[in-house]
Amino acid sequence: MSAEVVSRKSLSNAGDENEQPAAAAAASNGGGEIRLEAKMTLVNGITVIVGSIIGSGIFVSPTGVLKYTGSVNASLMVWVASGIFSMFGAYCYAELGCMISKSGADYAYIMETFGPFLAFIRLWIECMIVRPCSQAIVALTFSVYVLKPFFPECQPPDESVRMLAVCCILVLTFINCYEVKWATMVQDYFTYAKLFALFLIILTGMYQLYLGHTEHFTFDDTKTDVTEIALSFYSGLFAYNGWNYLNFIIEELKDPVRNLPKAIAISCSLVTFVYVMANVAFFTTLSPVEILGSEAVAVTFANRLYGYMAWVIPMFVAMSTFGAVNGVLLTSSRLFYAGACEGQMPEILTMIQIKRLTPAPAVLTIALLSLLYLCVSDIFALINYVGFATWLSIGVAVLCLPVLRYTQPNLHRPLKVNLFFPIFYIICSVFVTVVPMIASPVETGYGLLMILTSVPVYLVFIAWKNKPKCVRSLTSGATKWLQKLMMVVRPKTRSINK
Repeated sequence: MSAEVVSRKSLSNAGDENEQPAAAAAASNGGGEIRLEAKMTLVNGITVIVGSIIGSGIFVSPTGVLKYTGSVNASLMVWVASGIFSMFGAYCYAELGCMISKSGADYAYIMETFGPFLAFIRLWIECMIVRPCSQAIVALTFSVYVLKPFFPECQPPDESVRMLAVCCILVLTFINCYEVKWATMVQDYFTYAKLFALFLIILTGMYQLYLGHTEHFTFDDTKTDVTEIALSFYSGLFAYNGWNYLNFIIEELKDPVRNLPKAIAISCSLVTFVYVMANVAFFTTLSPVEILGSEAVAVTFANRLYGYMAWVIPMFVAMSTFGAVNGVLLTSSRLFYAGACEGQMPEILTMIQIKRLTPAPAVLTIALLSLLYLCVSDIFALINYVGFATWLSIGVAVLCLPVLRYTQPNLHRPLKVNLFFPIFYIICSVFVTVVPMIASPVETGYGLLMILTSVPVYLVFIAWKNKPKCVRSLTSGATKWLQKLMMVVRPKTRSINK
């Protein structure tokens, strides 16, 4: 038994001595290694990206772009441009993912290019604030739309909404801990459901166009202020957030060199088409004033056109958000796992359940953080404070591509993109990040404070190597206890930096 973790032999003796090692060995293709398996197909990859991008926003309140552009036609142009811009970023991520085939996406790329300090800042913000907050918000949205039919004249009780959100997270946590195929199956079917709802809206909009309802498609009242344009793109790009999520679980994707670029290209093109056409459909029936005044645009649209069948849209919004919670949980747990493998998260998070071959400790950690954020009164404001940090870090990740071309020209690159794409993306990222920072200095200040909280954490827990023996004994004992409790071991196929 090592000084830090329980060995495979001693752990297997905690349960059935024959059944567990045999199951693990069989599940890992007879090699006797406990590791994450590549079980995800191209279709699974597409549904992970599409399901992660399309949450509740396009159904509930696609008003941010319209608010800052001022006109319908200008807003549609921003939706198209945001989709193309996201494709550029995804194209750059395809090269990075094929070149640095580690789970963790931009965290892994920043670690490889700029070292552990900047990588930890990215990891801290994403793992401790952005991901769990996002999951809590989407789970709350799911709860509201499930309960809304029972409270047609008022808002559902806050306690009921939060308890149902807890149930949603717990159910999906069990699924992700038990079997990766179950998690990808949930992602597949709920992605199909949300696409069905959106295509139903799109087909309705096309019929409305056929009837000649084009009166709202004008450039009237278009805003030309640079700040307003930047904020409109900020809203549009936020709706496309999630195109990089497949890179977080690339180690579990079959034939990533072939399937990663294909999944990114297909899913980003599909989402751009769906987003633009869904907005077109809304504008065939609702005026800009009605859209800006609606709390749930898709529901207002359905109430206007579907009559007694209008209930289908809230149902599909609930299904959409359930799938989005699963997508965040599936990819976020792999980010915890990647950080732990680099020695920047507790060692227990590197470990794999010996029978299920899932990163159960990492899944449970992101779920616990999300449940804690459900107790916070205003987690929406928290997400707004660090929203700019998300795009800033993605821009830094794309910057890794030209930097690695210069510093490590001999790295194996199965896919090599033209440098025009990362340079263009970086310039645009600076624009959509800096201008909103100037326009909203208070939110930016809070966001910077949250980023700076990572510095003392890094100095104490990462940079300080020679910790007292009592501290090392305490962490080692806690790791062993949790390892036995969850029946997990370290994978041999992933090195761990200490």
